[in-house]
This record gives sequence, structure tokens and C-alpha cells, in this order.
Amino acid sequence: MSAVVGRVMGEGFRVFFLSAGLYGVFTGLVWGIWLAMQAGGASMGEPSYAMSPAMWHAHEMIFGYSTAALGGFFLTAVPNWTGAPGARAAYISAAAGLWLAGRMAMWFSASLAPWLVAAADLAFVPVLAVKIASQLLRRPKPQNMVFLALLAFIWTANLMTHLEWLGLTGDTLGTGLRAGLLTLCSMIAILGGRITPAFTRNAMKRDGEPEEAWPVSVERLEKTSLILALALPPLILLFGAGPLAGALALLLGLIQVLRLARWRARWALRQPILIALHLGLGMLALGLILWGMALLGIGSEVGALHVLGIGCVGGMTLAVMSRAALGHSGRALVAPPPMALAYGLMAAAALLRWVGAEFGGIYMAALLATDALWVAAFGLYLVSMWPALVGPRAAKSG
Repeated sequence: MSAVVGRVMGEGFRVFFLSAGLYGVFTGLVWGIWLAMQAGGASMGEPSYAMSPAMWHAHEMIFGYSTAALGGFFLTAVPNWTGAPGARAAYISAAAGLWLAGRMAMWFSASLAPWLVAAADLAFVPVLAVKIASQLLRRPKPQNMVFLALLAFIWTANLMTHLEWLGLTGDTLGTGLRAGLLTLCSMIAILGGRITPAFTRNAMKRDGEPEEAWPVSVERLEKTSLILALALPPLILLFGAGPLAGALALLLGLIQVLRLARWRARWALRQPILIALHLGLGMLALGLILWGMALLGIGSEVGALHVLGIGCVGGMTLAVMSRAALGHSGRALVAPPPMALAYGLMAAAALLRWVGAEFGGIYMAALLATDALWVAAFGLYLVSMWPALVGPRAAKSG
């Protein structure tokens, strides 16, 4: 047992990707139980958290689950980008403890002072940012340093939710939640725009595809996407989710469509672990377009936000976590069949949640089915990735 704990705490991707999977199941089950009781006319009694169940659910998806996924990604990727030594086990354990303390504080917030809840929940991201900043400064490149700004936007968005719960502001909760989600989407637009064509190109090269068939990235589109992705979160933080943010999101979504069209998604269909990246970015494009239209008065904003939250953030984190877990544990980059199914279930959940928001007659049934698909997807992720996250590195063949 001690060997397993030491292994899990010895590499950032292990403890944080495991925590993300477990928390994805936990939050899904809690939300599903509440929905089922609401549908049946039953009462859960007083919850252990201070906010409404819907606000706890929204907050923990954005600032709980997603920050665990970010922690695992950055602690694994940044040393590869810069050549810096990976974080030591002591740091990883302390950072994981801070993340867990935030989750516990939110869960028991009804019994805790609001300032204590805020302090516990806001502690993890700065500690993560300081660590990756120290690593990025070894080889400071602007294209990597931008992630520090995005982490600052996420932290500020979370602060805005707590300021309202502290009674210091009257209307910053909704803005904080939207800004947090759209900051995650901006990260995915930037990171996904790097890794998706690169991984597709590498796979096509290994298969002997001619160079003219490889993915193509157009510099003008890439720069425009970067600028828009970096502009959207602070725009929401400063001015809220209004028509200007809607227009910018709509434009960014259309840019994503143009980028994806050149990245050979049809060829990637033969490899689930690869097409999952394209699918996550496709959900990003769709969600941004739907959200932009909703802010301009066309369609449901709630439905659009869930396409982004479930399809883009949920789908892309599953794709990246599974790929990184396999690769960094010495395993082949081939998604096991249950993992491939999980990718599809997450995309289906996003579309079903949008349908439920647009067609009120099936709203509650769609919510319950969406939640079931979410829990199933994360259950399959945990089953598929458990050996990679908890077990020893795979022995090299040959």
C-alpha cells in the first residue's frame, strides 16, 4: 500500500488525474441524486454546503474538477516544455492536499465561516502557478507564459464567486462562474490548437501518409484564435456576459471551425485517442457559437454553457488525461475500448443537455440522462486508466 501511495504522489499526473476522475464521479452522483429527488418530489433536507445545490454543482465542476485536471496537466507538461526537474513528491502531496481542502471546505461550507471557505478554496491555484512559473522561467517563452495569465483569470473568477457568498458584492457569482468556464475554454483553444494537429501529424507520419496530407495550421488563424482566446476571459470579468462577449465568442467559435477543418479529423477517426481531441475542439467551436448567439438573443444560454462545460471541458480533459496517463506510464497510446466509449458518452451527454435546455418538455429527463452519461464516462475512465494512474510503469518491450 505504501508503494502505491508513494507512486501516486510521486508524479503530478497520477494524483491529480486520479482525483479528477474520482471527483467527476462523486459530483455527478451527488447532482444526480438531488435531481432525482427533485423529480420525485422528495426533499434531501438541509445540505452540508451553504449555497444552493445548483450553485455548488456549477462551482465544483469549474473550480473543483477542472483545477485538478489542470494541476495534473501543468505539472506534467511544463517540465517537458522547459527541461526543468519535475515537482518533488513533497510538493505534489502538499498541492493535492490543498486541492482536497478546498473541496472539503466547499462541501461543509454550511458549517464553516465563509472567509475560511474562501481561503481554503482559493489556495490551490496560486501554489500551482508559483511552481509552474519557476519552471517556465528556465526557458521563458511567451507562448507558454500566457498560461500564467489564464490561471490568474481562473483564480479571479473564483474570487468573484466567493465575494458574493461573503456578502461583499451583490452580483458577481454568475460573472465568476461564466468567466471561469470561458477561461478553461480559452486554455483548450490554445493548448488544443497546439497538440491536436501535432499529434495528428505525428500519427499520420508514422502511418506513412504523404506530407501533403498532414494537418495544416494557418498562421493568421492561429494568431487570431490566440488573441481572441486571451481577450475573452478579462472581457467577461470586467464587463460581464453581454453582447460584446457574445460577439467575441461567436467569432472565436467560427475561427475554431476554420482551424479544425484543416486538421484531418476524418483520418483521425481510425484512432479513438486521437479523434477525442478533435471532438473536444469541435464541442468548443459549437459551444462558443451557441453561447455567442444566446448572448445576442438566439437560443438558450444554459444549453450553450453546458455544451462548453460537458462537451468541451469534460471531453477534452478526458482526452488529454487518458493520453497523458498512458504515455507517461510507459503504455501504448491506444485507448482501451471502455475509454473510447467514454469519449462518445461525454459528447452525447453534452448534446443531450443542450436538447433538454432547448426543448422544455423533456428538461428533467434530459438532465437525469445527461448526469448518468457523465458518471458512466468517468467510471469507464477510472476503470480504463487505473493501471496507468496507480500501477507501476509498463515494462518496455524488446
